[in-house]
Amino acid sequence: MSNTPLWTPSEERIANSNATKFMKQVKEKSGFNGKTFRDLWEWSVNNPEPFWDNVWDFGDIIGDKGSSRISNGKEKFWEHRYFPDAKLNFAENFLKRQDNAPALIFWGEEKVRKIYTWKELYDAVAKTAAALRSIGVSKGDIVGGYVANMPETTIAALATISIGAIWSSCSPDFGISGALDRFGQVKPKVFFAVDGYFYKGKEFNNLEKIKSVVEQVTSIEKTIIIPYIKAGLPAGTRTECVLFNDFLGTGDVPPLTFEKFPFDHPVYILFTSGTTGVPKCIVHGAGGTLLQHKKEQLIHCDIKPDDRVFYFTTCSWMMWNWATSILAENATLMQYEGMPLFPKPDVLFEMASSCGMTFFGTSSKFLDTALKAGINPMSTYNLDKLKTVGVTGSPLCQEACNFVYEKIKKDIHLNVFSGGTDIISSFCMGNPISPVYNEEMQGFGLGMNVHVYGPDGKEVPDGQQGELTCITPFASQPLKFWGDEGNKRFISSYFEKFDNCWCHGDWLEITPNKGVFISGRADAVLNPSGVRIGTAEIYSQVQKVEEVVDCMAVGQKWDNDERVILFVVMRDGIALTDDIKKKIKTIIRDNATPRHVPAKIIAVRGIPKTNNGKIVELAVKNVIHGQEVVNKDSIEDPSLLDDFKNIPELQEA
Repeated sequence: MSNTPLWTPSEERIANSNATKFMKQVKEKSGFNGKTFRDLWEWSVNNPEPFWDNVWDFGDIIGDKGSSRISNGKEKFWEHRYFPDAKLNFAENFLKRQDNAPALIFWGEEKVRKIYTWKELYDAVAKTAAALRSIGVSKGDIVGGYVANMPETTIAALATISIGAIWSSCSPDFGISGALDRFGQVKPKVFFAVDGYFYKGKEFNNLEKIKSVVEQVTSIEKTIIIPYIKAGLPAGTRTECVLFNDFLGTGDVPPLTFEKFPFDHPVYILFTSGTTGVPKCIVHGAGGTLLQHKKEQLIHCDIKPDDRVFYFTTCSWMMWNWATSILAENATLMQYEGMPLFPKPDVLFEMASSCGMTFFGTSSKFLDTALKAGINPMSTYNLDKLKTVGVTGSPLCQEACNFVYEKIKKDIHLNVFSGGTDIISSFCMGNPISPVYNEEMQGFGLGMNVHVYGPDGKEVPDGQQGELTCITPFASQPLKFWGDEGNKRFISSYFEKFDNCWCHGDWLEITPNKGVFISGRADAVLNPSGVRIGTAEIYSQVQKVEEVVDCMAVGQKWDNDERVILFVVMRDGIALTDDIKKKIKTIIRDNATPRHVPAKIIAVRGIPKTNNGKIVELAVKNVIHGQEVVNKDSIEDPSLLDDFKNIPELQEA
């Protein structure tokens, strides 16, 4: 960890930031008297009710806040709710504008370009909502989406939610079993599905998969096909199928009504990755999701009206839901569907330049790949309007942080955040008025009372690693798991480890700069000779080895202990030699500790990851111990898991 900032915001940027404006508001309205963002965080977690009340006002939320009593006062964390008397319509807050400025800008690799104005978006949502009502969709129904990250998906989701129905989606690259694991649990009434997609220039037809899913999910009454590759309609389906535009019909735009629903009315069902079992179906409420996204986007990310905001995501990742909320800030949402390095490695930076992007959101995996591909956007494109690079998905290494400032833009806010599908937002996040340090997140999210706990349930000192634990309720905590009788699975997932505290499953420490370093998932933490090591601590060192393009560390049971096994993917044309193994071990030993040095280094052809780019250490750990991986469909290339079976070196001392 460095004491020298990578970036420090200018006085002008601090003065003009939404964070500074919010601090002024809470000083005037609620008596906050701090000066720094850290002061603001401490005030927010110690005064949750006035804090969330201020977020509602600062976010200009459309709705009835209810009485002054904004907490139901329940003692159990999972039963606590803010704004118990409030009513709002989630979708209404996304559709305030009806002018001719761009609301959605869409690129589909090199194949498709689309722009929807705010007026066109509003009209399309109105038509879709009317069509859904006409076939009997109403409050509480579930609408499924087997869909790509494109405008028609956004329209379908907002129309669904405007009625009071619940939207639940996964991306079209999921196989039939993966889709059934998800939609088979939530049982949608209506099904939106894209006819296919492009990836790396190749066309993938989805019609047979759609037909199979509809055949087996018997709750589906009607299927609406979104034409992307122009494949037509699936033949012989159990339900009536209709093309998206035909479903909307012609004629005048019908009125779009916004019935107000309770604060906790469900709007989304999200799915966990499912790599250790059937995916959990996590239900999120309207008010908490909206408040949390307002807080993060306005205050932490400094997004303002007419900004142009991009986040590379699929419809299976909670960042799709997060990005959709950009519309509630009266900012333009930019969408990209396809392979983010195709038709050229810097295509997303071309998009940023040509469309005036102000916020570039991506994953750690993408930045690492861009770094290794040797691209230099700073010298190739005009990125004058770009203010922020947002990164999530997995820990960001030192080299990737340097890449942002050396190859993208020198004066930019690198905002690294971490949270998850479970909370549809972040526990750890940056802010625009504080310095950025290498490999660190700037701190915790406002209102998120995060502490670092050891195995005994006691807080550990700064600089020591432990479990990410949130000790008081927050606005966007999920309502429940769908189909979880008595909330048994829900409670055991988050509240069993520490009494009445949310245990998230991340392994982290607070740095000397009061930043946050997450070293991996707690259940993937390595434990050689009883010393707990986060996998990210090893990955950050292997990144320095130019011969290696990717890696994964897992623990192997050995001789009544655990030893560290490092799997590496070598650059094309380079073999893993004893000299390279020695080089890797030396770098790890010199920059970490001898405990971090792997017992074995083994070359593999690829590292298994989820479709969202997260390394699946647990799945590989299961494989090397001869255990079955229950659900492979969320893994981008499940065939890679076979490479880890019966490796001779793992049977040797």
